[in-house]
Amino acid sequence: MITDHAEFIGLAPQLRSSAPELLADPWGRKMHELFSSGQEGRMQAFAEIIEASTTPPFTNPMSSNDAARSIWIDFVEKAEQYNEPGRFTAMTGFEWTSTPNGDNQHRVIIHRDGAEKTAQTLPFTMFDSADPEKLWDYLAQYEEKTGGQAFSIPHNGNLSNGLMFGELTAKGEPITREYAEKRMRWEPLHEASQMKGDEETHPLLSPEDEFADFETWDVSNIAGNAAKTPEMLQYEYARSAFKVGLKLGDQLGVNPYKHGLTAATDTHTALATTREENFFGKYQHTEPSPNRHDGEVIPAEDPALRILTSQEGASGLTAVWARENTRGDIFDSMRRKEVYATTGTRIRVRVFGGWNFTPEDITTADFASKGYRNGVPMGGDLMSAPAGKAPKFLVRALRDPDGANLDRVQIIKGWLDKDGKTHERIYDIAVSDGREVGADGRAHKPVGSTVDVEKATYTNTIGDAILATHWEDPDFDPAESAFYYVRVLEIPTPRWTTYDAVFYGIKRPDNVPATVQDRAYTSPIWYTPAG
Repeated sequence: MITDHAEFIGLAPQLRSSAPELLADPWGRKMHELFSSGQEGRMQAFAEIIEASTTPPFTNPMSSNDAARSIWIDFVEKAEQYNEPGRFTAMTGFEWTSTPNGDNQHRVIIHRDGAEKTAQTLPFTMFDSADPEKLWDYLAQYEEKTGGQAFSIPHNGNLSNGLMFGELTAKGEPITREYAEKRMRWEPLHEASQMKGDEETHPLLSPEDEFADFETWDVSNIAGNAAKTPEMLQYEYARSAFKVGLKLGDQLGVNPYKHGLTAATDTHTALATTREENFFGKYQHTEPSPNRHDGEVIPAEDPALRILTSQEGASGLTAVWARENTRGDIFDSMRRKEVYATTGTRIRVRVFGGWNFTPEDITTADFASKGYRNGVPMGGDLMSAPAGKAPKFLVRALRDPDGANLDRVQIIKGWLDKDGKTHERIYDIAVSDGREVGADGRAHKPVGSTVDVEKATYTNTIGDAILATHWEDPDFDPAESAFYYVRVLEIPTPRWTTYDAVFYGIKRPDNVPATVQDRAYTSPIWYTPAG
């Protein structure tokens, strides 16, 4: 899916091709003249484009929508050209780039429909409104007008400086039940990993999680013009957003952050390269080269707020459990949250939750059929626990066939106690190499590492190719709302910067680790008490 920014959509190719629709617009012609005048002019044009889309009053400098309409129709037609139901699915979408005062509020919009419906509209831009509620109104209008379907996926909450999953609306008003219902209608998913940082959780939010500090970007907003403070973090990461959602759901009767998890590249090169050994960077000028590590992804006047190219993450991918490889089935699976995120690897993971699963169910040939018949998949809901029962989960994980073995499978649980306080706990439910899980539910012995940093190599002589288990919550309280999601961790492998260093014979950057443990995060299964 091509998800170009709605603001100035398709401007880059139109500048390069001298598109008549662009040259007919005074501002478009000015940008074309700057773009055509050399590197200095191109940088000036880029600066003006960024300023127009990130600085109040957010007025569109284009005099008409002709250029935008032309490129949007081109995108729609490209999706039709390459869509092959059952073999290769090409969907239509765009990115709404609301960035008030540099605080990221970006959303990716995805359509279920083909050209006969998507061509009837134009992408909604920040110039139309910087308020997410207005975007949701636009989506409702699209569905009413065309009979089609669409929804929105928030991403890079970690660069929102506390706005993405807060307890106030964009207008600064307390969240209401109506707002919560509207948000969950139009935003069933959250993009939890991409090249601009992973946002499952943060070390300050999950101090007992030794895997929490993964590809962390936590110094500023997306513009690099405002430092981040610790109190913002709880409103920026998936795990803490789930916990905030439990609290708000208890107060309002509707949980506004009951979302599934996805991931994407967010690169601007048209190259969906997420493997550490084949990472091409965000922009054309950060594609592989001996000196790309010192480039800036987020420039800032304050050096402490800058993000360098070396800090980009080789991420991520969305995995969808769908009956068929078609627009409709993929969209429907995403809508019901039967999806999971990976940080770029192709781990396969499946989870079912229910009240009556047995250990024998994990090895049966009809594993999935039993899962659906007797429980719910990732993204589902368990309601009103039967007397004396605790949730039971069936989990299977298979390594990327071209990648690293698995270290462990975990269930992350969050819950709301009777006093209205939220908690979280990690359980290691399946671990490789015969390691033991202690009485506290954790395997404290690390899997180890086979990485040779100087050669940028590793071997699959540790870890397991497959991990599967049946797990029952030993601490279940039927009176407490809770969520459960699965995290699967690979064994350590070289980070992309380490591969670069060996390939080019250069020094490894010292601001990032030499190795990573890629991972997958499933959409949660929620438990809600009776009443």
